[in-house]
Amino acid sequence: MIADEASMARMMAAAQNGDRAVYRVLLAEAQLWLERFFAKRVPPAQRDDLVQEVLLAVHNKRASWDPSRPFFPWLAAIARYRWVDHLRKVYRSAEDELGDHDAAQDSEEEVVMARMSLERLFVHLPEKQVEAIELVKIEGLSIAEASARTGQSESLVKVNIHRGLKKLSALVEKAD
Repeated sequence: MIADEASMARMMAAAQNGDRAVYRVLLAEAQLWLERFFAKRVPPAQRDDLVQEVLLAVHNKRASWDPSRPFFPWLAAIARYRWVDHLRKVYRSAEDELGDHDAAQDSEEEVVMARMSLERLFVHLPEKQVEAIELVKIEGLSIAEASARTGQSESLVKVNIHRGLKKLSALVEKAD
């Protein structure tokens, strides 16, 4: 039996008044509804645990249901919150499995390799262009800060960055 809104609301009202037999039927019907709700949202292996979590939340929050309001939207809200919590937990678990140590080590290697590649390309640029690109694009200084550090005007820093990046781009394209 799959209960309709009116039946579920009557059963919930009876359950709030202490009718244990009706409450068991209500939970069984809610379980069927939740299984359908989660069928396309979570893998089958995770569905049973999630349904049980929601049923436990329904049990703990049953006093908060207002008999003048529909039952299914109340149940759906609880299910959605538990689903979102479940997704967060799965996401965190996946992040943990990646392992921060390995990712940091790989990242450091990539940075070193990228820096070595840049050094090889920078050989083909005038020193002032390399300096402007390193200060602004790599170290993150502003144009004004790079100008003060290099003694170049702000306009010249911009020109050196533009020309240097254009030449780097041409060198990379030629290498492909």
